[in-house]
Amino acid sequence: MNEIQAWYDNAYDEWERLQRHKIEFDITKRYLDDFIKGDNLEIFDIGGGPGRYAMYLAERGHKVTLLDLSSKNIEVAKRKSFEKGIALEGYIHGNALELEEFQHHFDVILLMGPLYHLTEEADRRKAVEGALKLLKPDGIIIASFISVYAPLQDSLLNLYPIESVQGLLGYLQDGENKDGKGFTTAYFINPKEAKEFMKSYGLKELIFAGIENILGCKEKEINLLNESEYRKWIEIGYHLSTDENLIGTSQHFLYIGRKEIL
Repeated sequence: MNEIQAWYDNAYDEWERLQRHKIEFDITKRYLDDFIKGDNLEIFDIGGGPGRYAMYLAERGHKVTLLDLSSKNIEVAKRKSFEKGIALEGYIHGNALELEEFQHHFDVILLMGPLYHLTEEADRRKAVEGALKLLKPDGIIIASFISVYAPLQDSLLNLYPIESVQGLLGYLQDGENKDGKGFTTAYFINPKEAKEFMKSYGLKELIFAGIENILGCKEKEINLLNESEYRKWIEIGYHLSTDENLIGTSQHFLYIGRKEIL
């Protein structure tokens, strides 16, 4: 956890990441619009970085509380929300594995960062279980995963020099990224494993999507298109995102499920 916190506090600008990866941001927002229905909902964004999604949802009239492991991300969220004239309900420097202190229950919980920074399954389960305890019956949980194919796709997109073919293919075996290998400590997952993992909690799956799918390999070029052409490709990517034949071509998976009323 110290490695991950240091990465976001010192080495990485998470706010700008979604400016570079507009496809991921815009298609994910489309899904938030599709499944977060209702007015003035109470939303807990756990591991939400500097709050880009939190602010997006707050702009739509929801009461959003942000929690993140990085103190820098929390400070950025405070500054950016002030600049936008947005007030989040809370800006909490905290850990997705330490949610016991929270008693309030939420209509929607976002878990769109922690699961791909927890290399041990026991920790991933603890994060989900802690989040579900804070989710109201019939509430929505939204979780993100990084694909086990993402390092390959990123290397292809940028044509980075390949130091070791077997090293690059090695992610397909255990999915673990060590701190210092282009990214901080992380766990990459295949689509089947991600779906089965969330299914084990008895949730009703509403959607499982491969966010970038075939658009990812042309991300740089698509970002430079005029707005009209860019939006056409976003529409195509959105419609392809649930095609099971293409889900593995994405760098990020998005799961949306409902907590059943017992």
